[in-house]
Amino acid sequence: MSEIILVTGAAGQLGQRVIHHLIESYKVAPANIVAATRSPEKLALLAAKGVITRKADFDDAASLEAAFAGVDRLLIISTDALDTPGKRLVQHKAAVAAAVKAKVKHVTYTSMPAPDNSLVTFAPDHLGTENAIKESGIPYAIVRDAWYHDNYMHSMPHNLQAGKWFTSAGDGKISTISRDDCALAIASVLAAGTTGTYTLTGKQSLTPKEIAAIATEATGKPLEVVPVSDEQLGQGIRGAGLPGFVADMLVSADANIRAGKFDIVTDDFTKLTGKQPQSLKDYFVANKAALTA
Repeated sequence: MSEIILVTGAAGQLGQRVIHHLIESYKVAPANIVAATRSPEKLALLAAKGVITRKADFDDAASLEAAFAGVDRLLIISTDALDTPGKRLVQHKAAVAAAVKAKVKHVTYTSMPAPDNSLVTFAPDHLGTENAIKESGIPYAIVRDAWYHDNYMHSMPHNLQAGKWFTSAGDGKISTISRDDCALAIASVLAAGTTGTYTLTGKQSLTPKEIAAIATEATGKPLEVVPVSDEQLGQGIRGAGLPGFVADMLVSADANIRAGKFDIVTDDFTKLTGKQPQSLKDYFVANKAALTA
């Protein structure tokens, strides 16, 4: 009998892509995949493919234990509860405890690069979750996803329209990777039951000026990098109407880049998939229409 794989956050963008790659790239039978989320009604398309769907609420420990029953390999995708400091860690610890009670054989967790040496506001959530998994005694894989190419799609279209990109990252470098590539690598871990800690990055680290040049090359629109302080960046983000916790998170990410703590390049993606990660240039070219909308 094949191993039963459960994916939490299955209605989210990463969860959807992980399940896609389990089925399409690694030929896992849909009947051996459990898609779990707070709102299973959102999973009708997966259910139609033969994927099992279950309710899993990270704020309801009993629902987690019920969802994880009979599961061999579990993927815990970090939750989106970023508005309350520490809430995400409580949720993740509840999931780990439920996995222990359900006698899950293998846990994979989506973390971030170097959470033990990071200025990013949510790094302690990731580090605490990694430690809880290690202390659980369950065989595990920690997959540390670098900043997604996709994250630039939130702000880069506006930046290109204005011709200016305000950042406090200085000349710091960051290596980014597409969400889909992360999903492919995570699916490979789940399909094989791989253990260990992996950091998924692109093949090079880039400064904001280098990223701006790539965006200009892909779209034909000039983009000037405008250095600002952390305080100025935070004020600008709040002024645009974004919540304070989002502003704090984005400012902390730029501070992390400036400090060189996101300047990490590995070949773990290739080790896990046998493929090369999509470059930021190719990603921007593929999404030119959205960038210039």
